[in-house]
Amino acid sequence: RERESERTRERERENERENEREREREREREQEKENERERENERERTSERERERAREKENERERKKREREGKQKQEREQERENERERERERARERERARERERERTRERERERERERERERERERERAREKKQERERGKTKTRERERERARERENERERKRERENERERKRGERKRGESARERARERERER
Repeated sequence: RERESERTRERERENERENEREREREREREQEKENERERENERERTSERERERAREKENERERKKREREGKQKQEREQERENERERERERARERERARERERERTRERERERERERERERERERERAREKKQERERGKTKTRERERERARERENERERKRERENERERKRGERKRGESARERARERERER
């Protein structure tokens, strides 16, 4: 009976040890599950961080794209404004050229009027001379002398007119050159 009792106690102890080993395995399984849950959580946190970094990169790309597009739009607008200003300047230059042409036309008209007035004055002078000649009854010789004098006067007048014309053309040339110089200066400034 004693031996039987010993065997029974041994079996019980063995059962207890087996139960303890089973509990240990159960604790290990639980620990492994806990570890797996922790790893899963860490993977999820890592994925979330990566998604956040991806979102930040995308936002940065979008921001840079908007900046670039804004800058390009500004540059295009500035170029259009510059072109409008250049067109306004060209229009002003055309108007100045037209005004210069109008002034030259007016000057030519004034010159023609002065010439007509001189011609009328010469006509009156000739009429006065003829009247005086009739009154005084001067000889044909003196009449021819006066005619030659008038011819010399006409020649001097024509010479003066040629000189005036040369002066006027020289003035126009100089004005044209200074206008071109001013245009070149503006172009250089731009």
